[in-house]
This record gives sequence, structure tokens and C-alpha cells, in this order.
Amino acid sequence: MTVVGVVSDTHLPRFGRALPRALDAGLRAAAVERIVHCGDFTDPIAADLFEEIAPFDAVAGNNDGAELVRRFGRKKVLTIEDVRLGLVHGDEGRSNAERNALAAFADASVDVLCFGHSHRPCAEQHGSLLLLNPGSPTDKRVMPTYSYAILRIDGNRAAAELHSFTDRSI
Repeated sequence: MTVVGVVSDTHLPRFGRALPRALDAGLRAAAVERIVHCGDFTDPIAADLFEEIAPFDAVAGNNDGAELVRRFGRKKVLTIEDVRLGLVHGDEGRSNAERNALAAFADASVDVLCFGHSHRPCAEQHGSLLLLNPGSPTDKRVMPTYSYAILRIDGNRAAAELHSFTDRSI
């Protein structure tokens, strides 16, 4: 089994120069072996902070500069065990983040589609596709809590857990 931390929309350093304690502790307690970020770091500092916890990969979002776009790209597919994981921010399109993410992978065969942009967490099955938005661990906007996700991959099966917290102190 592979345990993956899924995050998005950290918007650092606007919300601090370190990860929220609850996020850092939650990722470490879950013993994540990998972390994926669905965009809107806003600064490379976020990638550096996650890399201190586990191997890291990501896509850039609409608030990420050219350096992050060059480093990570805007869309990708990762294979973890036998699961194909699609990553996209979800801002490119004329619809909401979920529909934009689905449209971005309409011609790709993925098992899990991770996206961000809306800051609204969700983990929903759409037929055989697991649609996962971890929300934001730093900018909850209209949501009652900050959030991230843990994705457990076992062979060709994937299960997501959303985790929330109320204190984003670093």
C-alpha cells in the first residue's frame, strides 16, 4: 500500500512561511510516502516545505508563476502502483473547477482525478473514477474548515479520506 498526501491551494507565503501545524502533523502521522499538489503554491517555498516531508510532485495553478509552470507543468498523469492519477488545477475552462478538471482528462484514462482551484474539498466516485479535491490547508474561503486529503493506493484500488482542521497556525 502507498499512502499519498494530496494538497492544493496553499498560497504561500501569503499565509505564512511554514505549513500549518495540523497539516504537517497530519501528513507525518499518516506516514505519507509521497505528496502531490494540485496547484496554486504561488511561490516555490511551498514545494520546498512539502519536500521536507516526502517525495513531491505537482502541477501549477493559475496563481503560479513561470518558474513553477516550467518545473511542474499544468497537467500530468502519475502511475502509483497500478493506479493512474491525473493532476490538474481546474482553472482552465469556462465552467467550475470540477467540470474543468473532468474536461481536461476527457480523453485520458485515469483512475483518480485530483484537482483544486475551488478550495472546496470533495471525494466522490463518478463511475469508476475517483474525483478528489483536497480543498485548501491555508485558505478555507467559504468552507468551515481548512483541509487536505490522504489517498491510500493498494494495487489497482484507491481510497480517499478528507481531513479537516480549524487552526492554521504554523
